[in-house]
Amino acid sequence: MVKKLLVANRGEIACRILSTARKLGVPTVAVFSEADRRAKHVELADESFCIGAAAARDSYLRGDAILDAARRSGADAIHPGYGFLSENAAFAEACAAAGLAFVGPPAAAIRAMGDKSRAKEIMQAAGVPVVPGYHGEDQSEDRLLAEAARVGFPLLVKAVSGGGGKGMKLAAGPADLREAIASARREALASFNDDRLLLERYVLRPRHVEVQVFADGHGGAVYLFDRDCSVQRRHQKIIEEAPAPGLPDEFHRLIGEAAVRAARAVGYRNAGTVEFIVDTDADAAAGQQQFYFMEMNTRLQVEHPVSEAITGQDFVEWQLRVAAGGRLPRSQAQLAAVGHSFEARIYAESPRNNFLPGAGTVRRWRTPASAETFTNAAVRVDSGVREGDTVGTFYDPMIAKLVTHGPDRATALAALVAALRQTQVAGLPTNIPFLLRLAAHPDFAAATRSELTTAFIARHRDALLAPQPVPDEVAALAAVSRHLLAVRRQAEAEAAQGLAARLGPWSSGSSSASSGGAGSGGGGGGGAGSWRLWHSHRRTYSLRHPEGGAGGAEAAGAELHLALTVLGGGEFMVERTSSSLEAAAEAAAAAKAAAAVAHGHHKQHSTHKPPASPSSPSATAAATATAATAAAATPAGLRVRGASLSPDGGRVVAEVNGRRLEAAVLGSAAEDSGGGGGGGGVPMEHTLDLWLSDGEHFHFTWPEPTWSRKAGAGGGTAGGSVASPMPGRVVAVMVAEGDAVSAGAPLVALEAMKMEHRVTAPRAGVVESVLAAPGLQVAQGQVLVVLRPEAKEAGAKEARPGPGAKAAGAA
Repeated sequence: MVKKLLVANRGEIACRILSTARKLGVPTVAVFSEADRRAKHVELADESFCIGAAAARDSYLRGDAILDAARRSGADAIHPGYGFLSENAAFAEACAAAGLAFVGPPAAAIRAMGDKSRAKEIMQAAGVPVVPGYHGEDQSEDRLLAEAARVGFPLLVKAVSGGGGKGMKLAAGPADLREAIASARREALASFNDDRLLLERYVLRPRHVEVQVFADGHGGAVYLFDRDCSVQRRHQKIIEEAPAPGLPDEFHRLIGEAAVRAARAVGYRNAGTVEFIVDTDADAAAGQQQFYFMEMNTRLQVEHPVSEAITGQDFVEWQLRVAAGGRLPRSQAQLAAVGHSFEARIYAESPRNNFLPGAGTVRRWRTPASAETFTNAAVRVDSGVREGDTVGTFYDPMIAKLVTHGPDRATALAALVAALRQTQVAGLPTNIPFLLRLAAHPDFAAATRSELTTAFIARHRDALLAPQPVPDEVAALAAVSRHLLAVRRQAEAEAAQGLAARLGPWSSGSSSASSGGAGSGGGGGGGAGSWRLWHSHRRTYSLRHPEGGAGGAEAAGAELHLALTVLGGGEFMVERTSSSLEAAAEAAAAAKAAAAVAHGHHKQHSTHKPPASPSSPSATAAATATAATAAAATPAGLRVRGASLSPDGGRVVAEVNGRRLEAAVLGSAAEDSGGGGGGGGVPMEHTLDLWLSDGEHFHFTWPEPTWSRKAGAGGGTAGGSVASPMPGRVVAVMVAEGDAVSAGAPLVALEAMKMEHRVTAPRAGVVESVLAAPGLQVAQGQVLVVLRPEAKEAGAKEARPGPGAKAAGAA
């Protein structure tokens, strides 16, 4: 067995490997970047070493720094995990040269399978079917264009050294090909330092089925059954399952044996995954399943837990035993697939905004109470983040994997839906609601041949990405929760500053408030005796619901305009009102802030003139306007009784129009929110999250009033400014000053989280100025391009096509 193991990775997979090593009694060493000093994997290891700056190229891709950490720690083996250096043949050779066991395949096998062109030649020789395409050495654009015409469209342009969907572009026809080649080259160079490409005929209705294989150094090789990974977005898997459903036993055997032949053909050792495309059309026409070799991932896969679940094995333990020179723990005859398993990948991303990666601080992290971590169980959660951790843009946006196992597919799928409903994440966008809709979709449950293909998400996009409606009862609960949390927060602040005794009826007026405890009669968290909670008055709120309204890059969400009346005695009336109340709401907020100034406990940060005092004529007029607007609102409202917060402020209970609602609740002030802090054109925002008892999550935001923001905090970009939707690095600028562009035209390409993302024109116009250049690091909200609204004007140049754009490599 390995004597001391260094894990050359981070996040969830590093924690996964460290967990098995600890179970086996193997001492462990972690490495970390400057951004990961307090990461979970660092705390799990027995020793840890900093290997460089935050960017992967300065840390986790630095083989020299990792080898130095191994030397200093006395490790005798290195596990690369997945990603980073896991499929780097030169690193595997360097480990061997340093006398270290590389927990993975030999360098020769990595090279053979890492070169997609050579791999297909080897597979053909081994009798493994391959998809028609071009895998040649001539990489000139003319040759690629000619070969594309021979292979036929649609086709995939793929990085020779690619994997994980990176450096992969679809060309539906000749018009798309040049840009697909240019974009794939940039992404391949950035991800793999190798811009060679191959062309592959795109199977129109494919399934993505892969086989888990293991081989040792004694001639043993087995397959541990197959997985279906057809449900993907941007060529990246998000839900996987094992075994692949709806296929005959003979197919499972044939594809497994083909995978073993593929592994033997390159002298493979340790864990690997052979990926195949299954042509569902060929199956329908010929009455048989036709599969083609796609690629081999020469490492442990992200989705390995589903195969562990159905086989009952620990693949990391297998890896360590094989790396130490041992034989495979089981023969093929001793392996059996039992039951069914699903894995859902939880990403920090916004599905309704084109799956744009997100970042922020994990303010809430709750997983199913019955879940185990890093081990086979009915419900399993593998994650490298904890509450309070920051998720940045330097690395992959996956933050967790949720795995379920049951006796059959239906049971395992029902468990997945239930587990997703019990998972709560706040502080950054996630794809959990999207995963829930997907897992609960009847066509996914049916898993028919025509439905379960890589086009599933595209086919059902409208249903999966539909706006989330906010029922009136939930809107009322949100308004009351916002009010209760604000009262609680203010009472705690007053108690901390010793102001309660001086504020009279405006204060909480109770000892429980002063101590931060729950008030009686449903106030919760202090403020039970306050004028704000118990005396009749009216307030108007505007809440933005990002998951409502239209989706897309310019999605602004839906606006909820609510009038909340405090009736006294802990009761409320909530009405949905017209957008005309928004101005009145700000006026009311301004009057309240002015009152706070008068009491001497509010510091004015704005460079604008502060609001008038509540007794001034302007404030009186605002109050009159508020009352008049409220009177004009729809009279029908929802009566809320018995609303209360739990003592810790984490749950809210209320009876809304006679229906009892209970929800987990989390609110944040502007200074605490992930998008706050001002600067870069990013507005400061308050947030409110509600998780209902059925697991549905509602996220609301509202901006800090403009008059109270610090100078320079800004409220977003103005006019025709087009801002970066995320932090990242500019890799290409597709336009120049004076270019006429149409709505949706690409303006700038950004690299973030190891993927390339396009920033497009929100409307037609003329480029007035370009504020980005290749290589520039930009912040979220930073203006990249400014457009004039005219569609075209005299002297304006036509927009130039992608190939004319300035690229990072040419800068």
